[in-house]
Amino acid sequence: MNAINVIAPYKHLGMWVFDDPQVGLVQEPFVAGADTMIDRVVENIPNAEKGFLMIFSATPFPGHQVKLEWRRADDFGGNWYYSPQLEMEGWLCPALFKYFSEAPRAIYVQVKAKGTAKDAFDQAIANSSDKLKRLAEEALEEHRAGKTQELDPKKL
Repeated sequence: MNAINVIAPYKHLGMWVFDDPQVGLVQEPFVAGADTMIDRVVENIPNAEKGFLMIFSATPFPGHQVKLEWRRADDFGGNWYYSPQLEMEGWLCPALFKYFSEAPRAIYVQVKAKGTAKDAFDQAIANSSDKLKRLAEEALEEHRAGKTQELDPKKL
């Protein structure tokens, strides 16, 4: 089992759910207060209902925003957790055991916007302007030295 896990919850039929094919979960819902906790922690994430990242671990990690403290197990196989930061309690269903062998005494959570592929590409380009400049200079130098040839689209 991973020390730090990542899921991408989203809204489906008005409920917070997530998919995790690695552990066999599809549209697994958050209910019984956990959904309300999510409403609170994603208030400042634009379009969170379309998906956001939730990083969680049984041990603290840099950047975690919320601590969930274990309160009690129940007859349904789930566990109740309390967040001092949110002053709320929520239930985590037995899917919790897909990530932990036993209910952790605490779960540390970070939420953040899900980046798009376009955002990642734009950021990569922005961070590599020196490399691109060098490549362009090399290409121009090869062209001036007669080491290039005209591209024939019919041969592609």
